[in-house]
Amino acid sequence: MPDLKTELAGIIKDLKARLAFEETFGVEVISINAQNNLVKSSTTITQKNDMPKTSAPQTESNDKKPLTTRPKEGKAKLLEELKNETLVCHKCPLGETRTNLVFGAGNPMASLMFVGEAPGRDEDLQGEPFVGRAGQLLTKIIEAIDMKRSDVYIANILKCRPPGNRNPLTDEIALCIPVLTKQIDIIKPKVLCAMGTFAAQTLLNTKEPIGFLRGKFHDYKGIPTMATFHPAYLLRNPGEKAKVWEDMKKIRDLLKELNNK
Repeated sequence: MPDLKTELAGIIKDLKARLAFEETFGVEVISINAQNNLVKSSTTITQKNDMPKTSAPQTESNDKKPLTTRPKEGKAKLLEELKNETLVCHKCPLGETRTNLVFGAGNPMASLMFVGEAPGRDEDLQGEPFVGRAGQLLTKIIEAIDMKRSDVYIANILKCRPPGNRNPLTDEIALCIPVLTKQIDIIKPKVLCAMGTFAAQTLLNTKEPIGFLRGKFHDYKGIPTMATFHPAYLLRNPGEKAKVWEDMKKIRDLLKELNNK
């Protein structure tokens, strides 16, 4: 009986998190059919401006760990120094056309780090990664796996916005990737999540399509790395959100396993 209660509690928790995730796309109610598949049963016609908050328990903060093992202040200082170095970078034309450098943001002690491809218009104006509609969705995804945005670190392959939000060029990636590599080396996350084709292919050094890469963990310098669809892609293709939910549950479960070791 205790095992059954534990299993049911886990199912209910997953359903609540999934519903919170679905609400981002206007779905208010989900149900389970005879085959145990999640089914949408009611939708709204308006998009909520304020992202709903989940009541799921938060993961244990890395700040509770002794500073002697992972000094937060030391990592923050190294990231700030790297940011200052990147501010004066003009190795490619993007340094001339940007409004602001979008270096990265989040917890230097993060166990989970998200990597996107490049800043968009909102990010360029504010100098922060993922602050537009895609950023709101990313926040919702993070909350759905029992974490807060302040628990993770978020960065992009490129630190400057490509004009017109065009795709990153090969030369731009080659010139900018050393900064991201240093960010990862400083933060040392337990798990990486590469969002979108360019982030996944760059980190994993492959030309395989994102649809093939997602759904399983890969290796980036010894760090388990999950490739998944970019939030901006989900806004255009909401039918793919279930796949991202499956990817995120795998990340959540792996983090719990690693934290318990």
